[in-house]
Amino acid sequence: MGFTAGGGGDTTARMVARKLSEHLGQPVVVENRAGASGAIANELVATSPADGYTLLMVTATATIVSALRARLPYDLERDFAPVSLVVSGPFVLVVHPSVPVRSAKELIALARSQPGKLNYGSTGVGTSTHLAGELLNLMARVNIIHVPYKGSADAAVATAAGEIDMSFPSITAALPLLQAGKFRAIAVTGTKRASLLPLIPALNESGLPGYDRVTWRGVLAPAGVPKNIIARLNEMIRKVINTAEMRASFGREGMEPHTSTPEEFAAYIHREIAQNAKLIKFAGMKAL
Repeated sequence: MGFTAGGGGDTTARMVARKLSEHLGQPVVVENRAGASGAIANELVATSPADGYTLLMVTATATIVSALRARLPYDLERDFAPVSLVVSGPFVLVVHPSVPVRSAKELIALARSQPGKLNYGSTGVGTSTHLAGELLNLMARVNIIHVPYKGSADAAVATAAGEIDMSFPSITAALPLLQAGKFRAIAVTGTKRASLLPLIPALNESGLPGYDRVTWRGVLAPAGVPKNIIARLNEMIRKVINTAEMRASFGREGMEPHTSTPEEFAAYIHREIAQNAKLIKFAGMKAL
Protein backbone atom coordinates (compact mmCIF):
# COMPACT_ATOMS: atom_id res chain seq x y z
CA MET A 1 0.00 0.00 0.00
CA GLY A 2 1.60 3.22 -1.17
CA PHE A 3 0.09 5.55 1.43
CA THR A 4 0.12 5.97 5.20
CA ALA A 5 -2.17 4.12 7.58
CA GLY A 6 -5.60 5.62 8.17
CA GLY A 7 -6.32 7.02 4.71
CA GLY A 8 -9.02 5.85 2.34
CA GLY A 9 -6.80 3.53 0.34
CA ASP A 10 -5.33 2.01 3.48
CA THR A 11 -8.80 1.46 4.93
CA THR A 12 -9.87 -0.36 1.78
CA ALA A 13 -6.69 -2.47 1.78
CA ARG A 14 -7.25 -3.54 5.38
CA MET A 15 -10.91 -4.38 4.80
CA VAL A 16 -10.00 -6.54 1.80
CA ALA A 17 -7.05 -8.14 3.62
CA ARG A 18 -9.22 -9.08 6.58
CA LYS A 19 -11.86 -10.74 4.41
CA LEU A 20 -9.24 -12.51 2.29
CA SER A 21 -7.59 -13.81 5.47
CA GLU A 22 -10.92 -15.27 6.58
CA HIS A 23 -11.47 -16.78 3.15
CA LEU A 24 -7.97 -18.26 2.85
CA GLY A 25 -7.47 -19.29 6.45
CA GLN A 26 -4.07 -17.58 6.54
CA PRO A 27 -2.86 -14.05 7.29
CA VAL A 28 -2.93 -11.36 4.62
CA VAL A 29 -0.73 -8.52 5.85
CA VAL A 30 -0.97 -4.88 4.77
CA GLU A 31 2.42 -3.16 4.52
CA ASN A 32 2.45 0.62 4.18
CA ARG A 33 5.28 2.02 2.06
CA ALA A 34 4.31 5.66 1.76
CA GLY A 35 6.10 8.25 -0.32
CA ALA A 36 6.38 9.75 -3.81
CA SER A 37 2.60 9.61 -4.34
CA GLY A 38 2.67 5.83 -4.07
CA ALA A 39 5.59 5.31 -6.46
CA ILE A 40 7.81 3.71 -3.78
CA ALA A 41 5.30 0.94 -3.09
CA ASN A 42 4.54 0.57 -6.78
CA GLU A 43 8.22 -0.04 -7.59
CA LEU A 44 8.54 -2.50 -4.70
CA VAL A 45 5.67 -4.64 -5.99
CA ALA A 46 6.74 -4.33 -9.62
CA THR A 47 10.10 -5.90 -8.72
CA SER A 48 8.70 -8.57 -6.36
CA PRO A 49 8.63 -12.28 -7.26
CA ALA A 50 5.78 -13.11 -9.66
CA ASP A 51 4.31 -15.76 -7.38
CA GLY A 52 1.02 -14.15 -6.36
CA TYR A 53 2.07 -13.58 -2.75
CA THR A 54 2.81 -9.86 -3.13
CA LEU A 55 -0.02 -7.60 -4.28
CA LEU A 56 -0.54 -3.86 -4.59
CA MET A 57 -3.63 -1.93 -3.56
CA VAL A 58 -3.42 0.75 -6.23
CA THR A 59 -5.40 3.98 -6.33
CA ALA A 60 -6.40 6.45 -9.03
CA THR A 61 -3.31 8.47 -8.10
CA ALA A 62 -1.08 5.89 -9.80
CA THR A 63 -2.55 6.68 -13.22
CA ILE A 64 -2.01 10.41 -12.67
CA VAL A 65 1.60 9.81 -11.64
CA SER A 66 2.12 7.66 -14.73
CA ALA A 67 0.79 10.43 -16.97
CA LEU A 68 2.60 13.26 -15.16
CA ARG A 69 6.06 11.84 -14.53
CA ALA A 70 8.26 11.23 -17.54
CA ARG A 71 10.70 9.01 -15.64
CA LEU A 72 9.44 6.28 -13.33
CA PRO A 73 11.28 3.09 -12.31
CA TYR A 74 8.27 1.07 -13.49
CA ASP A 75 5.59 1.13 -16.17
CA LEU A 76 2.09 0.83 -14.73
CA GLU A 77 0.81 -1.09 -17.75
CA ARG A 78 3.87 -3.19 -18.57
CA ASP A 79 5.19 -4.14 -15.12
CA PHE A 80 1.95 -5.19 -13.42
CA ALA A 81 -0.74 -7.81 -13.91
CA PRO A 82 -4.19 -6.35 -13.15
CA VAL A 83 -6.28 -8.52 -10.83
CA SER A 84 -9.48 -6.56 -10.23
CA LEU A 85 -10.96 -3.20 -9.51
CA VAL A 86 -12.27 -3.18 -5.95
CA VAL A 87 -14.20 -0.01 -5.22
CA SER A 88 -14.98 3.41 -6.67
CA GLY A 89 -16.80 6.54 -5.64
CA PRO A 90 -17.51 10.02 -6.99
CA PHE A 91 -16.58 13.43 -5.76
CA VAL A 92 -19.34 15.97 -5.23
CA LEU A 93 -19.31 19.38 -6.87
CA VAL A 94 -20.26 21.92 -4.21
CA VAL A 95 -20.68 25.69 -4.49
CA HIS A 96 -20.75 28.44 -1.89
CA PRO A 97 -24.30 29.77 -1.31
CA SER A 98 -23.30 33.11 -2.83
CA VAL A 99 -22.82 31.47 -6.23
CA PRO A 100 -26.24 31.93 -7.91
CA VAL A 101 -26.65 28.44 -9.37
CA ARG A 102 -28.55 25.33 -8.34
CA SER A 103 -27.52 22.96 -11.09
CA ALA A 104 -24.52 22.12 -13.24
CA LYS A 105 -26.30 23.54 -16.29
CA GLU A 106 -26.73 26.86 -14.51
CA LEU A 107 -23.09 26.78 -13.40
CA ILE A 108 -21.89 26.20 -16.95
CA ALA A 109 -24.07 29.03 -18.24
CA LEU A 110 -22.72 31.37 -15.54
CA ALA A 111 -19.11 30.37 -16.25
CA ARG A 112 -19.57 30.97 -19.98
CA SER A 113 -21.03 34.40 -19.32
CA GLN A 114 -18.13 35.36 -17.01
CA PRO A 115 -14.93 33.71 -18.36
CA GLY A 116 -12.16 33.50 -15.76
CA LYS A 117 -14.22 34.98 -12.94
CA LEU A 118 -15.22 31.79 -11.10
CA ASN A 119 -12.71 29.55 -9.35
CA TYR A 120 -12.53 26.07 -7.89
CA GLY A 121 -10.38 24.56 -5.16
CA SER A 122 -8.57 21.23 -5.29
CA THR A 123 -6.41 19.07 -3.07
CA GLY A 124 -3.30 20.17 -4.96
CA VAL A 125 -1.76 20.44 -8.42
CA GLY A 126 -2.02 17.18 -10.34
CA THR A 127 -4.50 15.55 -7.97
CA SER A 128 -7.77 13.84 -8.85
CA THR A 129 -9.82 16.86 -7.79
CA HIS A 130 -7.63 19.20 -9.86
CA LEU A 131 -8.26 17.04 -12.92
CA ALA A 132 -11.98 16.83 -12.08
CA GLY A 133 -12.11 20.61 -12.46
CA GLU A 134 -10.06 20.57 -15.65
CA LEU A 135 -12.35 17.93 -17.15
CA LEU A 136 -15.27 20.25 -16.39
CA ASN A 137 -13.42 23.13 -18.07
CA LEU A 138 -12.57 21.00 -21.11
CA MET A 139 -15.98 19.42 -21.65
CA ALA A 140 -18.04 22.52 -20.85
CA ARG A 141 -15.70 24.87 -22.73
CA VAL A 142 -15.38 27.21 -19.76
CA ASN A 143 -12.52 28.79 -17.84
CA ILE A 144 -12.98 28.22 -14.12
CA ILE A 145 -9.69 29.10 -12.39
CA HIS A 146 -7.88 26.45 -10.37
CA VAL A 147 -6.88 27.23 -6.76
CA PRO A 148 -4.81 24.45 -5.13
CA TYR A 149 -5.02 23.65 -1.42
CA LYS A 150 -3.04 21.23 0.74
CA GLY A 151 -5.85 18.75 1.26
CA SER A 152 -9.52 17.90 0.89
CA ALA A 153 -10.52 19.43 4.22
CA ASP A 154 -8.78 22.72 3.40
CA ALA A 155 -10.54 23.07 0.04
CA ALA A 156 -13.92 22.16 1.54
CA VAL A 157 -13.54 24.63 4.41
CA ALA A 158 -12.42 27.34 1.98
CA THR A 159 -15.56 26.74 -0.09
CA ALA A 160 -17.75 26.90 3.01
CA ALA A 161 -16.07 30.16 4.03
CA GLY A 162 -16.57 31.71 0.60
CA GLU A 163 -12.83 32.01 -0.10
CA ILE A 164 -13.44 30.08 -3.33
CA ASP A 165 -16.58 29.49 -5.36
CA MET A 166 -16.58 25.70 -5.56
CA SER A 167 -14.66 22.48 -4.98
CA PHE A 168 -14.85 18.71 -5.41
CA PRO A 169 -14.70 17.08 -1.95
CA SER A 170 -15.43 13.44 -1.27
CA ILE A 171 -19.00 12.80 -0.24
CA THR A 172 -18.07 11.95 3.35
CA ALA A 173 -16.01 15.14 3.65
CA ALA A 174 -18.86 17.19 2.20
CA LEU A 175 -21.78 15.79 4.19
CA PRO A 176 -21.29 17.66 7.51
CA LEU A 177 -20.92 21.00 5.73
CA LEU A 178 -23.84 20.24 3.42
CA GLN A 179 -26.03 19.40 6.40
CA ALA A 180 -24.95 22.63 8.09
CA GLY A 181 -25.90 24.62 5.00
CA LYS A 182 -22.36 25.89 4.48
CA PHE A 183 -22.38 25.02 0.79
CA ARG A 184 -24.69 23.52 -1.83
CA ALA A 185 -24.21 20.27 -3.77
CA ILE A 186 -25.11 20.56 -7.45
CA ALA A 187 -23.69 17.35 -8.97
CA VAL A 188 -21.64 14.22 -8.39
CA THR A 189 -18.78 13.33 -10.71
CA GLY A 190 -19.51 9.68 -11.52
CA THR A 191 -21.76 8.28 -14.22
CA LYS A 192 -24.64 7.71 -11.81
CA ARG A 193 -26.08 9.18 -8.64
CA ALA A 194 -24.49 8.33 -5.30
CA SER A 195 -26.37 6.33 -2.69
CA LEU A 196 -25.54 8.88 0.04
CA LEU A 197 -26.81 11.76 -2.13
CA PRO A 198 -29.63 10.23 -4.18
CA LEU A 199 -31.24 13.57 -5.03
CA ILE A 200 -28.06 15.05 -6.50
CA PRO A 201 -27.69 14.34 -10.24
CA ALA A 202 -24.51 13.16 -11.91
CA LEU A 203 -22.73 15.65 -14.16
CA ASN A 204 -23.35 13.42 -17.17
CA GLU A 205 -27.11 13.90 -16.72
CA SER A 206 -26.69 17.63 -16.13
CA GLY A 207 -25.37 18.89 -19.43
CA LEU A 208 -22.06 17.00 -19.68
CA PRO A 209 -22.79 13.55 -21.13
CA GLY A 210 -19.76 11.31 -20.75
CA TYR A 211 -18.29 13.15 -17.76
CA ASP A 212 -16.78 10.59 -15.40
CA ARG A 213 -14.21 11.40 -12.74
CA VAL A 214 -14.13 9.16 -9.67
CA THR A 215 -11.70 7.95 -7.08
CA TRP A 216 -11.04 4.22 -7.24
CA ARG A 217 -8.93 1.41 -5.81
CA GLY A 218 -7.89 -1.92 -7.25
CA VAL A 219 -5.45 -4.80 -6.91
CA LEU A 220 -2.38 -5.38 -9.06
CA ALA A 221 0.18 -8.19 -9.02
CA PRO A 222 3.69 -8.13 -10.48
CA ALA A 223 3.83 -8.86 -14.21
CA GLY A 224 4.49 -12.51 -14.91
CA VAL A 225 2.19 -14.01 -12.29
CA PRO A 226 0.64 -17.06 -14.01
CA LYS A 227 -2.83 -16.48 -15.42
CA ASN A 228 -4.35 -19.28 -13.32
CA ILE A 229 -3.15 -17.53 -10.14
CA ILE A 230 -4.49 -14.17 -11.36
CA ALA A 231 -7.83 -15.85 -12.11
CA ARG A 232 -7.93 -17.39 -8.63
CA LEU A 233 -7.09 -14.07 -6.96
CA ASN A 234 -9.77 -12.35 -9.04
CA GLU A 235 -12.34 -14.94 -8.02
CA MET A 236 -11.52 -14.52 -4.33
CA ILE A 237 -11.60 -10.73 -4.46
CA ARG A 238 -14.94 -10.68 -6.26
CA LYS A 239 -16.34 -13.12 -3.71
CA VAL A 240 -15.29 -11.14 -0.64
CA ILE A 241 -16.10 -7.70 -2.07
CA ASN A 242 -19.59 -8.38 -3.39
CA THR A 243 -21.22 -9.06 -0.05
CA ALA A 244 -23.83 -7.11 1.89
CA GLU A 245 -21.31 -6.48 4.68
CA MET A 246 -18.69 -4.99 2.38
CA ARG A 247 -21.26 -3.01 0.40
CA ALA A 248 -22.48 -1.44 3.65
CA SER A 249 -18.93 -0.71 4.83
CA PHE A 250 -17.96 0.92 1.56
CA GLY A 251 -21.27 2.76 1.41
CA ARG A 252 -20.52 4.53 4.68
CA GLU A 253 -17.40 5.90 2.98
CA GLY A 254 -19.34 7.13 -0.06
CA MET A 255 -17.97 4.27 -2.17
CA GLU A 256 -19.40 1.21 -3.91
CA PRO A 257 -17.96 -2.21 -4.79
CA HIS A 258 -16.66 -2.11 -8.34
CA THR A 259 -15.10 -5.44 -9.23
CA SER A 260 -13.98 -6.42 -12.71
CA THR A 261 -12.19 -9.03 -14.75
CA PRO A 262 -8.40 -8.61 -15.09
CA GLU A 263 -8.91 -7.61 -18.72
CA GLU A 264 -11.50 -4.98 -17.81
CA PHE A 265 -9.17 -3.54 -15.18
CA ALA A 266 -6.28 -3.38 -17.67
CA ALA A 267 -8.50 -1.46 -20.12
CA TYR A 268 -9.68 0.83 -17.31
CA ILE A 269 -6.10 1.70 -16.32
CA HIS A 270 -5.23 2.40 -19.96
CA ARG A 271 -8.20 4.77 -20.35
CA GLU A 272 -7.39 6.54 -17.08
CA ILE A 273 -3.77 7.18 -18.07
CA ALA A 274 -4.87 8.47 -21.48
CA GLN A 275 -7.49 10.80 -20.00
CA ASN A 276 -5.06 12.06 -17.36
CA ALA A 277 -2.42 12.80 -20.00
CA LYS A 278 -4.99 14.77 -22.01
CA LEU A 279 -6.08 16.78 -18.96
CA ILE A 280 -2.50 17.42 -17.85
CA LYS A 281 -1.73 18.85 -21.29
CA PHE A 282 -4.96 20.87 -21.32
CA ALA A 283 -4.12 22.35 -17.90
CA GLY A 284 -0.63 23.31 -19.04
CA MET A 285 1.18 21.07 -16.57
CA LYS A 286 4.56 19.70 -17.60
CA ALA A 287 5.78 16.17 -17.01
CA LEU A 288 8.23 15.96 -14.13
